[in-house]
Amino acid sequence: MNIYQLIGRNIDITDSMRNYAEEKLQKLDRFSDQIVDAKVVMSYGGNASSNAARVEVQLNVPNGIVRAEESGQDTYAAIDKVVDKLERQLKRFKGRFIARRLEERPQPTLEESEEFNPAIVRTKRHVLRPMDPEDAAVQMEALGHSFFMFRNAETDAVNVIYLRNDGHYGLIEPA
Repeated sequence: MNIYQLIGRNIDITDSMRNYAEEKLQKLDRFSDQIVDAKVVMSYGGNASSNAARVEVQLNVPNGIVRAEESGQDTYAAIDKVVDKLERQLKRFKGRFIARRLEERPQPTLEESEEFNPAIVRTKRHVLRPMDPEDAAVQMEALGHSFFMFRNAETDAVNVIYLRNDGHYGLIEPA
């Protein structure tokens, strides 16, 4: 696997950093020889309360992606952490093991809900790859999300799969 894209935000990426990231990511090939390419984003700081280095990695694999991000005291420590996280995700992805996690979120009290006005604070772009709903469930679990949007390989329609409170999956299809 070769790094497809290496991006630095608030940081100049040295040859040493590039080589270290490439060397560490090459080791992921032993967990999955299906990795097509990778996108690595390195940043430093980000906000006034954080002086940590942050590394985000997105691996493109057939029928999906595996993504992780971690922070560390320096870029090298963050790379080590993110590679460890990706190893765990690739093991799950390769074995198609779906870990079921239910996340209980406390409901805001009436006082909190009156004071809080939700707003869109982040926009993400997502490539809709054709896949079966079962593959989408694996992707969703590998990313650690509670829902996943994808293009259904059979119908070519945009679908959303989500984790229900009872631990099963739900599928939303257009009418």
